Amino acid sequence: MVKSNRHIRRRRRGRRSRDAGVTLIEMMVVLVIIAAVAAMIVPNVIGRPDEARVTIAKTDLRSIAGALELYRLDNRVYPTTAQGLSALVERPTVPPAPRTWPADGYLVAMPRDPWGGDYVYRSPGQDGNFDLVSLGADGVPGGDGVNADISLAMARASGG
Repeated sequence: MVKSNRHIRRRRRGRRSRDAGVTLIEMMVVLVIIAAVAAMIVPNVIGRPDEARVTIAKTDLRSIAGALELYRLDNRVYPTTAQGLSALVERPTVPPAPRTWPADGYLVAMPRDPWGGDYVYRSPGQDGNFDLVSLGADGVPGGDGVNADISLAMARASGG
């Protein structure tokens, strides 16, 4: 019996060593498949972060505009350009002082655009009661593509 047990162990060991691991060809096939899938997917995903930032900026502009409308309803005027958007976060010290101002403010924190820049606020605006703009990725007026300015009017028109 001892002989037969050793014989069985040797057979099992021999089988394991032949079956264990993967061959170079199998590895190459897997790498080619992964490369083909990546080549199809990566180009579609690369532009998405910029599109997402533009969508976030438009959503932020609409939210800030809503807070500005609440400020106007409470005080009958919008914050001045000098008071800026900080008037939505903390009680303005620059005249005109607001008649009423909620203890928690109109916004929790000072809004920043998705690229880390400040939103541009002017009151009165060029085309209405106020202008609200993100200067895009480059933080400079004008530009194309991801560097283009995003205005409240554009955010309202596109809906997204």
